[in-house]
Amino acid sequence: MINALTQEELASRADLTKGYISQLENDATSPSIATLKDIVDVFGITMEEFFAEKSRGEDVVYGADSRVQSTGDDNGIKVELLIPGAQNREMDPALVTIKPGEEMDEQGYHDGEEFGYVLLGRINLQLDDQLYTVKKGECFYFGSDKKHSVKNPGKTDAKILWVVTPPTFDY
Repeated sequence: MINALTQEELASRADLTKGYISQLENDATSPSIATLKDIVDVFGITMEEFFAEKSRGEDVVYGADSRVQSTGDDNGIKVELLIPGAQNREMDPALVTIKPGEEMDEQGYHDGEEFGYVLLGRINLQLDDQLYTVKKGECFYFGSDKKHSVKNPGKTDAKILWVVTPPTFDY
């Protein structure tokens, strides 16, 4: 997974194969300049930004133009990564928007913790066999050692500020 995109998502967006992306991640091959440019374009950054050396913590404020859209809005769910380069950080903050009646795919067990604050609407949070309703102004927190999914049962969009540690967004 690169910057919270699955290999399949990145491959599709960069017009490459999932197998090739896997080889890149495992240092089994190196991309051409043109292929690297296609991959960098997926993340909405320039080649200069990709190769720029920044010390950790150099950037403090991130505007809307820094966000990386991890998923499209075509399935009723939009995940915007609020801080680029999450794979080099301890947490992955995202803004998740879920259309009425839509549900995120169930996430399996993984290391880490998750926190969410409902900014708009309400959601149903399924943790293993427990169902919780979380309304605007409320938050949730759980260890990621539970299967989990989120559904918007309402008639308006639900918007969640969601933080995962370590970075694992895969929507």
